[in-house]
Amino acid sequence: MRRRLKLEEALEIKSLRRIISAYLNYPDASEEDVRRYERSFRKLPPAHKALLLHYPIKIQRLRRCISVNSYFIFNMLQAFEPPVDISQDIDVDESLHPGHTQGHATKENNACLCESTSRTEICSPANDRPDRGECCIETCRSSVPVCVDEEVDVEACHQLSTGSQSSCSMHAKETDKHGGNIVVDSNGNVSSLRQEWLDPSFQINVPLVDVDKVRCIIRNIVRDWAAEGQKERDQCYKPILEELDVLFPNRSKESPPACLVPGAGLGRLALEISCLGFISQGNEFSYYMMICSSFILNHTQTAGEWTIYPWIHSNCNSLSDSDQLRPVSIPDIHPASAGITEGFSMCGGDFIEVYSDPSQIGAWDAVVTCFFIDTAHNIVQYIEIISQILRNGGVWINLGPLLYHFAEMYGQEDDMSIELSLEDVKGVALHYGFEFEKESTIETTYTTNPRSMMQNRYFAAFWVMRKKSASPPQVA
Repeated sequence: MRRRLKLEEALEIKSLRRIISAYLNYPDASEEDVRRYERSFRKLPPAHKALLLHYPIKIQRLRRCISVNSYFIFNMLQAFEPPVDISQDIDVDESLHPGHTQGHATKENNACLCESTSRTEICSPANDRPDRGECCIETCRSSVPVCVDEEVDVEACHQLSTGSQSSCSMHAKETDKHGGNIVVDSNGNVSSLRQEWLDPSFQINVPLVDVDKVRCIIRNIVRDWAAEGQKERDQCYKPILEELDVLFPNRSKESPPACLVPGAGLGRLALEISCLGFISQGNEFSYYMMICSSFILNHTQTAGEWTIYPWIHSNCNSLSDSDQLRPVSIPDIHPASAGITEGFSMCGGDFIEVYSDPSQIGAWDAVVTCFFIDTAHNIVQYIEIISQILRNGGVWINLGPLLYHFAEMYGQEDDMSIELSLEDVKGVALHYGFEFEKESTIETTYTTNPRSMMQNRYFAAFWVMRKKSASPPQVA
């Protein structure tokens, strides 16, 4: 048993290093794209170059934008507190772990590893605390497996920049003579990575698809934490928040209702539910997401503190260079001053592993799923667990498509992807004791550039279901 636990910790360290390396490789991977643009430009005949005299200036602006994004990423990594000591030497004999496979990790191959429970509570300063009393934004680590090598939401990755799907690897960024990564943004701000576990010797080469996940995270930040994402939030989050407000009209500060948000991503919906007066817990499987959400929720000091350039990695469907290179300020609100209800938390771990625990049965007054249920290998199991963890009379609010994330994953024969129609999904829900109270279709986008010539739209299923109360025993 001790040998297995040691192997699992070593695998987790390896996976965490891979994710951190993906973030650290962002500047080099982005620079390689820019060099490709330059090579293409140089191949133009002189007459064609003369028509594009502004293009070298755009290249310079791109490099400045990349440096600003890198500055944000490196500050985020400086604030990250790994749940295990990832600076320790590891020697992984993967032959002792038959479930482990190279490449993408799934729930079945045991790449999501156990660790002891730990909690980090970050409170806002006393003069910034909400009127509801002393509230902390709490990031909790589950004592059940947490995936450290999982895919970022598929919907967020529809518009990955062309040419970045190569299977080659990028090397860790060059370091200064003191052994730490130095990043200077376009304003001359310097960020030096001095964390021991960020030493170059602990970094690994990663495939470019890992860096693409970092780019997806940058676009997700706009959806959840920028003014530009307000339209999408109004389409997706507002209907949910309005239903919760109506369904729980008499919320008590002394005993607020409890709401779970599986697939919470970067945490904005879970925070908004907390601000409505609920004990809100977000649950997220992806460490790419968890690192970023923890930084925004726990470490930002003011609204608009950071600037990112989320649209620079695709030259397609741009109306103008200015649109592509426009800055976005984040966050649009200061999370710790938003008026959260005490008990707000983000819990890392696989939804099935965390919430199938017997202690979760009947523990929640509401479950909110937004662009989540199609992330399942087995959507029937998701619905079964949602029914189990809701109290009798509790409500399930869902909004999202059925773009099953594992529908086109070709791998081992034991891979599973149950892909049901909406009609079948609703039939399964009825079987597990749900009754429909409201149902509609909502047109929405997902991490879409609002100024792009191409807009992917979903006609998302929206419903409110209530778990039927148990029937009283019949008296003979």
